[in-house]
Amino acid sequence: MFPISALAQNSPVNVILFGSMDAGPSTFISSGFKAAPDRVDREGFAVLGVIGAGARLERGTTPTRSFIPTFVRTTSLTALLGGYQFFFDWGVIGLFVGPEGSFESVMGVAGFGPVETRIGARMQAEIWARPSEETLATATVVLGSARWDAYARISAGYRLFGAYLGPEAAAYADRTGYGKWSAGLHATDFSFGDFNFRLSGGCSYESATKRFGPYMSVASWVSL
Repeated sequence: MFPISALAQNSPVNVILFGSMDAGPSTFISSGFKAAPDRVDREGFAVLGVIGAGARLERGTTPTRSFIPTFVRTTSLTALLGGYQFFFDWGVIGLFVGPEGSFESVMGVAGFGPVETRIGARMQAEIWARPSEETLATATVVLGSARWDAYARISAGYRLFGAYLGPEAAAYADRTGYGKWSAGLHATDFSFGDFNFRLSGGCSYESATKRFGPYMSVASWVSL
């Protein structure tokens, strides 16, 4: 959900387009839209569509010729969710549910493995709260049954230099046993022309490589 800039506008906003990229030990790129029959920045029903793709390293469990092989898992997904947005004096709660599809393949020393296609359901819950004019707190939870994965992110920020600045933390896990945790700082809702952005970075840990490393994330959205 990216409602902060839309809430500040006086003209009707029916669609918000967004995109994001997370780069680190693993990489994931996504884009999508949020649309409403009346206005996205008003309480009511809304539709959320997402498409994305990513890649990550995984280590095999069986040593081969005295070394443990490393694989690259590529994943793409798409989802179309419907839901409702609840507006309060302090912020917004959005609840969405709908079908999702996942396409995965693993590449190793022997080449590409078969592409696995899975269909399931996805649930997404979001909170954007403004306890005061100068503060922002967010929480996002995503659960999917196509890959049996879960994602959660929380953040807090204080308005400085035209953006909300503060800490963030996120976690991800799926059916393969893969897990990722990250913590860092973010700058949310600064604008460049008609576009608004969120930049964040910090330290992450992945269970597949069992190493800490830096991460960087950028997200952008525009109201139509």
